[in-house]
Amino acid sequence: MDELTRLARTAGRGDSAALALLIQQTQSDVWRLCAHLVDPAAADDLVQETYLRVIGALKGFRGDAPVRTWLLTIARRVCASEISDRLRDRQLDARLAAMPPAGLAGQAPEAGAQTAVALLLAGLEPERRAAFVLTQMIGCPYAEAAAICGCPVGTIRSRVARAREDLIAMMADPEELRAGDGAGAGNATSTSC
Repeated sequence: MDELTRLARTAGRGDSAALALLIQQTQSDVWRLCAHLVDPAAADDLVQETYLRVIGALKGFRGDAPVRTWLLTIARRVCASEISDRLRDRQLDARLAAMPPAGLAGQAPEAGAQTAVALLLAGLEPERRAAFVLTQMIGCPYAEAAAICGCPVGTIRSRVARAREDLIAMMADPEELRAGDGAGAGNATSTSC
């Protein structure tokens, strides 16, 4: 039994020290996933919601999947819920679509790069964004990303490849980035895996 599984099972029996260690050892991956799937400003709240759900589910943790996979699956579901809530109010998309590309050029390189990455990721269809962030930014193996997303490994590979294609197209055509649901995101809906 690995260390995280031991901590999860011990925490599930009510050991608060084990729970604190479990959170400490997994929180950075959960935060990065939430930050990339939704946005960094909401990540702290999403991490908190994730761990509230985790605490409630620890007693029933059987260890069928690695703890990291189990935690990131819960975090992905929390993020999906947040994204669904945000999709009801498409005002954010309208504001992003109205931003001129020149606005990015005037920012400091680090801030501009972070903003550009956030805009590019926001242009991806949610399933492709999740697969891309998990494998390329968090560093999950494809099999783990598949377990987190609840789909076959081949689907994750396909989503990552299509996300790369969408990102390349968005970088080549700034109009796509400003178009809100640009061609990258629009095609994602019609060709979704």
